[in-house]
Amino acid sequence: MSRPPQPDGRVRAAAVALFAAKGFHGTGIRELADAAGLSSATLYHYMGTKEDLLVDIMQTSLDRLLTAAGQVLTESPSPVAAMNGLVQTHVVAHALRRSETLVVDTELRALSPERRRPIVALRDEYEDLWESVIEKGQASGTFQVPDPSVARLALLQMCSGVANWYTAGGRHALAEVAETHAHLSLAMLGAAPDPGLPPAGHYIRLVTGVWGDDET
Repeated sequence: MSRPPQPDGRVRAAAVALFAAKGFHGTGIRELADAAGLSSATLYHYMGTKEDLLVDIMQTSLDRLLTAAGQVLTESPSPVAAMNGLVQTHVVAHALRRSETLVVDTELRALSPERRRPIVALRDEYEDLWESVIEKGQASGTFQVPDPSVARLALLQMCSGVANWYTAGGRHALAEVAETHAHLSLAMLGAAPDPGLPPAGHYIRLVTGVWGDDET
């Protein structure tokens, strides 16, 4: 999949914040330029079109999720370990990169059909990893689910919802949020608890390693 022009970091950071707060169509070019500290006339030099900018945000975020998921699956010896890792990684990413992941989860409809298709393909590739783990667990008798596809949709919806309510420094620490979601997810799949699974700190380090320290 070819990338649009790489946006300036200031422009991308401003776009992530504005698209998450106001939506793609609710964000004007002048507003985006002001937030990035640029004039409207020079903004396009740094970003291509506004749709190019949205595609870059979505593709970058999905590439990161796929990279993190790949690391989880490589190090996981069982479906239970793999699901624990996928859930915690997804939750941590949605907690630490709330605006970026909200844009990916809510603004797909804003893309034109030709730009939407490759983004949907990336999303499907990521979700297929989850479904494959559920199917392996079902085949081995570890997971008890009637339909892996429905289970995958339910789990992803629950875990992605963290971006809507998690606040750093709030009532619940990130490690608690990630581990609780993993516990709930495995219980929903009918898996027995496994005290030997890696703790949340492992996945927090994994996510920050893939995403880096900045918001762009």
